[in-house]
Order: sequence, then C-alpha cells, then structure tokens
Amino acid sequence: MNHSLFWPFGFVVAALGFILGSSIAAAQSSAGSDYPNRALRLIVPFSAGGPVDIISRSLTPKMSESLGRQVVVDNRGGAGSTIGTALVAKAAPDGYTLLVVSGSYVINPAMIRKLPYDSVNDFTPISIIAEVPAALVVHPSLPVKTLKQFIAFAKARPGELDYSSPGRGTVGHLSAELFSSLAGIKMVHVPYKGAAPAMIEVMSGQVQLLFAALPGVIRESRQGRLRMLAQAGRTRSQSAPDVPTFVESGMPSLVVVSRFGLLAPAGTPRPIVDRVRNALLHALADPVVNKRLMAFGAEKVGSTPEEQLVFTKSEIERWKKVTRDARIEPR
Repeated sequence: MNHSLFWPFGFVVAALGFILGSSIAAAQSSAGSDYPNRALRLIVPFSAGGPVDIISRSLTPKMSESLGRQVVVDNRGGAGSTIGTALVAKAAPDGYTLLVVSGSYVINPAMIRKLPYDSVNDFTPISIIAEVPAALVVHPSLPVKTLKQFIAFAKARPGELDYSSPGRGTVGHLSAELFSSLAGIKMVHVPYKGAAPAMIEVMSGQVQLLFAALPGVIRESRQGRLRMLAQAGRTRSQSAPDVPTFVESGMPSLVVVSRFGLLAPAGTPRPIVDRVRNALLHALADPVVNKRLMAFGAEKVGSTPEEQLVFTKSEIERWKKVTRDARIEPR
C-alpha cells in the first residue's frame, strides 16, 4: 500500500487541528478583553429587603463604578433560594449573570433530596464577600449568664428547654443541633416561619433560646429583651466585642458563620472571574460600603476563588454530617 497517498489528507487534518486548537487557546487567552460591554445581572435568590439583598445592594454601586457597566440586582426568591440559584446554574458562562449566596447554599445539599443543580460543579467561585456569625441568646429569665452555666442548667433538665428557629433545616435549627451534640444536652426544637417570629417567641418567654444571626439580636440584647451568651465566629465580632465566642468558652469546634459568596455559572473564563473579583474587592475597600456592612453586623472577607471552593466543599460535608447525626431527613 502506498502510504504517501494518505499524506495530504493526514496533513490537512493535522493542520486543521492545529489551527482549531490555536484558535481556542487564543479565544481563552483573550476572554474578557472587551468585558463587560453591557449591564450585568446579579441574581439574589431571596426576596427584597432581606440580608442577602441588603448586602448585594450595598456592593453594586461600587462594583458598577469599577466595571464601567451597571450591575443590576435581580431578586428571584423562592423554594429556599433554589429557584434563583438554578437560574444561574443554567445561564451562559459569559460573566453577565452572577449569583450571591448565603448560608442556605451550603445547607441545602443536606436538606433537599433532589436539588435542581450541583452546588459544586455547576458554579464557578469568585469570592467570599462577607461573613455573619451566629449567636446563642436566651430569655433573660433564665438564671444563667455564661455559656458554661447554661450547659450545666440544660444538662440538669434534659428535654425541658425549647429552642426556636426560622424553620426546619435553617442555619438556626442546625446550629442548635450541632451545639446540643457537642455540649451533650437535649433540647426541643420549635420551628417557626421566619426569623422574626422565632425571635419574638424567645423575647416573650414562650421558648427559652435560639441561635440567630448576630446582627438580628444585638439591639434586643443591649436593651435587655434577650441575653446573648456566646457568638459563633472565630474571633469576637466588632459589633459585639463584649460577647465571648464559643471558642473562648471551651467549644473550639463550634464556629458557625453565614458566608455571603459571589458565584458565576460553571465554565466562566478565569479572566472574567478575576475582573469581577477585582470589582468586588474595589467595593469592599470603600469606607461607605464597610460602614454599611458593619452596621448590618457583617465583616468583609474578599477571598480567592480557590478559598471559596474549599469553604463550600467543607461546609456542605459538615452540615450533611450534622443532619445525619441528628437524624434529620432531607425533604
């Protein structure tokens, strides 16, 4: 057989492969060179007025300034944040549709049997924006003023103390279950429909305690309607410097912070990710933005995409273990 007859065809295939590969490499290397050339949509998977919405709207003016294009907040709430999140998972990976997530993002894989997206593989991490620690608060009538006193009080009354939460599978619910497991105590869960009624029931004395986001209980604690025993950040929050952490109080593994993160659809080119991240860091460096975050009880982070990915994976596994140990079935 004369192999020389096949040489022109093989040469053409090789040449086309080289050209195609070069074109793809060139496109990838120049991805985002004219980005952005239109407005960006920032999906908030919650209704307007909540913490994720407030933080997002605090960031967008400065992000728009840095990008040279408007960043528009688009509220797509519902189904525990999964509707808006699924929308971004299916969006084009061109940097024009972004997503802001909170603590529910890493809890949902443990609580929802069939999510309409993969929390790790369907998204490209950009950065952790900020974090808000949880706090343990009790009704002032309880004869305890420290975490150690409370644990001793609860151990002497197994199953007699009620704790409220904004609902089954929320950060408040699972934080209390984690605390109960680590402290070796038994409490009764009383779920409510939202954070406000859960806190009101504690202030009225109908239930004895709850885990809640630190910003939501600072004012009531200072006014004597609640007593804050411990906060669940790694270090003391600037918003409540007089309240010790669980770490300081002898529970080093009880760190619960809701982290707000910025994501893009999977496959978003790294140059675009970096461009958006730089815009976010520009916003987080602004004194006015920082003041708003601190007023809300949030502390800025500004991580790398790699750090955000590590956090997401570890938190998903953590809350899956908590639900397994507490025998909480996903819905």
